[in-house]
Amino acid sequence: MADSSIEWTDATWNPIAGCTVISPGCTNCYAMRMAARLEKMGQEKYVGTTRRSGRRDVWTGKIAVDEKAILAPLDWRSPRRVFVNSMSDLFHEAVPEEAIRRIWHTMAGTRRHTYQILTKRPERMAELSKSLPVLPNVWLGTSVESADYEFRLDHLRETVAAVRFVSFEPLIGAIPNPNLEGIHWAIVGGESGPAARPMEQVWVDDLLEACQEQNVAFFFKQWGGTNKKAAGRELRGRTWDEYPEVRASL
Repeated sequence: MADSSIEWTDATWNPIAGCTVISPGCTNCYAMRMAARLEKMGQEKYVGTTRRSGRRDVWTGKIAVDEKAILAPLDWRSPRRVFVNSMSDLFHEAVPEEAIRRIWHTMAGTRRHTYQILTKRPERMAELSKSLPVLPNVWLGTSVESADYEFRLDHLRETVAAVRFVSFEPLIGAIPNPNLEGIHWAIVGGESGPAARPMEQVWVDDLLEACQEQNVAFFFKQWGGTNKKAAGRELRGRTWDEYPEVRASL
């Protein structure tokens, strides 16, 4: 586990390493840069997960399962919100189903933690969720960066989960009037980093209004940009740190 500076979580847990670019939201993925850095620092599970392409590091598609890390949450005593696989995608097609089930078993045995799983492959998540235990401490979500990928919300709705959430980050295009039926939480954020693409306020306003109209908890993460700290995370003169209500039992 590593403590996280990500505003909507407390820590990250990476039992899987490696990924593949699948849509424009992946273009400036921080995890590609970080994986390359970690490989240079000697972390074995990141070896071969990236390659140099021009002036940047990109995913190779290699996936590594960290057997020791799968059991790590058993030793974490204090309750945390835990972002699962910030350096990968649990539902990547190359992640073995057997590994996903063992990760699920660990989460089932550590109900004191809340696990937040985010994927750009909600089709596989929806399919596997039908045969996985529904855990009240496991939230399942998908990323939607523009209207071109709004179809992922349909797969999210098909997912069996205690909490379903969407991350509109990096928000690189307008998504007017999204259908948020069956979704409990929305995160919105602009891209950050040296090549950050701009986010328009009207895009954020549209999503805030959609959440308010459809009774979805709204979390505004950041404006982003090349200096995200300077840009801040206030929207309409305040911060928005809403979380979904979680049922005590299912």
